[in-house]
Amino acid sequence: MERKISPAAQEWCVDEAGAGQRLDNYLLRHLKGVPKSHVYRIIRSGEVRVDGRRAQAQTRLAQGQRVRVPPVRVAEAPVRPAIPAGPPLPVIHEDEDLLVLDKPAGLAVHGGSGVAFGVIERLRAERPGASLLELVHRLDRETSGLLMVAKRRSALKALQDALRAGQVRKRYLALVHGLVEHPLQHVRAPLFKYLTAEGERRVRVSPEGKVAHSIVRRLRRWPQAGYTLVEVELKTGRTHQIRVHMAHLGHPLVGDEKYGRFAANKALARAGFDRMFLHAAFLAFVHPRSGLRLELEAPLPPELGEFLAGLGPGEEG
Repeated sequence: MERKISPAAQEWCVDEAGAGQRLDNYLLRHLKGVPKSHVYRIIRSGEVRVDGRRAQAQTRLAQGQRVRVPPVRVAEAPVRPAIPAGPPLPVIHEDEDLLVLDKPAGLAVHGGSGVAFGVIERLRAERPGASLLELVHRLDRETSGLLMVAKRRSALKALQDALRAGQVRKRYLALVHGLVEHPLQHVRAPLFKYLTAEGERRVRVSPEGKVAHSIVRRLRRWPQAGYTLVEVELKTGRTHQIRVHMAHLGHPLVGDEKYGRFAANKALARAGFDRMFLHAAFLAFVHPRSGLRLELEAPLPPELGEFLAGLGPGEEG
């Protein structure tokens, strides 16, 4: 890839979007096309100045500070595929600090790993004037439901801190194979991430893994069909946590292509149901600016509601 030298030093005034950000992350965001190794090299050499002084990569920036970088070698910007037009992403809540979307199934939260674009790219294309739009957390591509996006750097940090501290309640609805026996159970099984021989990301229960805790509540059972609807509350937020924990219990999610029952999934797809039955239905958290508690819900998407309706009334609880 050809690179060119920028003709002169560059200087930026840190705005609200950059306030609180580490210097290295701030530069990586502004110096698109500059190799990451080179960004760290000019920081270490002292060529990057913050208000005229040397600064370290981990230095937190404040609004109004001035960041100066020397001439740098920049890669020619790659031609990115246009984001196809589509219906606006459904917004459940929005204010000056954040918005919460009801993400459709089948849409990744961001581009990469063979995905040209995702929710965040779509959102930025829909709102070209927004100074900041950043994912607070993630959902699997196959999962629908509530997804938080920050519009201010301060909100992003506060919400991510709250997630790490377990102060955000997240509840999901999942339809699983088999009849779940216990009305309520705590699943504490450590999860370990690994790559398959084909290079695909997977997770398994293993003593080597990270602590993971899910609370599973049985909502309804269909004995003849052999399904159970459960609500799962996450106390930790590990990759594929619900999918792996439920499979570990012997009740994999309906439609799960990685940890599910593959023959059953194919039969359902032939019958017209070709997605994973997992929906992020509920979020509760303290608003980072007002201090008020927000409780948000997203109804089941039509295809999931119709699938349940086709099973009949079932047995409650």
